[in-house]
Amino acid sequence: MHSTFKIAFAAAALSLLAIAPFFISDYGIGLLLGMSSYATLATAWALFSGPTRYVSLATVAFFGLGAYTVAVFSETLPYPVVLILAAVIGLTVSLAVGLSTLRLAGVYFVIFTFGLAELIRQTVTWWEVNITGTLGRYIFLPLEGRHIYWQLLALLTVTLLASWLIGRSRIGLALKAIGDDETVAAHTGINVPRVKLMLFALSATIITLVGAIQAPRWTYIEPSIVFNPTVSFLTLIMALLGGAMRLWGPTLGAIPLFLLFEWLSANFPNHFSIILGVLFIVIVFVMPNGVLAKVEAIRRGRQS
Repeated sequence: MHSTFKIAFAAAALSLLAIAPFFISDYGIGLLLGMSSYATLATAWALFSGPTRYVSLATVAFFGLGAYTVAVFSETLPYPVVLILAAVIGLTVSLAVGLSTLRLAGVYFVIFTFGLAELIRQTVTWWEVNITGTLGRYIFLPLEGRHIYWQLLALLTVTLLASWLIGRSRIGLALKAIGDDETVAAHTGINVPRVKLMLFALSATIITLVGAIQAPRWTYIEPSIVFNPTVSFLTLIMALLGGAMRLWGPTLGAIPLFLLFEWLSANFPNHFSIILGVLFIVIVFVMPNGVLAKVEAIRRGRQS
């Protein structure tokens, strides 16, 4: 009965979110679009990094690849085909990266993923300047803000469903074992490299699709826009705030933080990065497991 209520509540909330663009202003649609974008990014990031505890800063690398795929092919291919192509590119790059780097751990993996994002940004910049003779590209697609929002909302729904299914499967149990101790997990018969690679590829592919879907919103893009490292750090902070180990944690972390960052960037543009860094430190020290875990700990303390 309890699970039925949860499903009914989720379906009602999804329906309300789907019809919201018919009743709110363009500014409100923009806010919903941004929140759904970061909620999807944070949930996709947590698919891999949550249970394995591998902190990835490569989010913007795949996000930017998706955006540039749309920019390059949107004039020659149908939009649905471009999205499929973006997903294939994201999957291919993630498999190549994963096969060569998922044996790294700890700070080495963090440094590599940050360097990967910068490497891809510089490679795209070099290609645009030296091969195509331009730095940016225009995207002309007949998509309004609400169309982009509906696509992101659908992708968020699929991502949450995938996270729920994985959490209830043998792969979910294997991921938890890997997060606790990879050596012990390997000795119990878990194919650690394969499990990590599968989840890393799934996470990266979803992140690539977010970039591809959101690309038409900008109309004009260049490497400094779509490969902005802030995207990776915001995604990380949002997932940690809500709780990367909880199904709804990344989404609950993304919504308030996105609204806060929108307000900070508008009112304190010169201090935004400093405030972002302070907030990250506070979350790590005060709520390392997220808000939901903190609430559960407080509740258990009161009951005892």
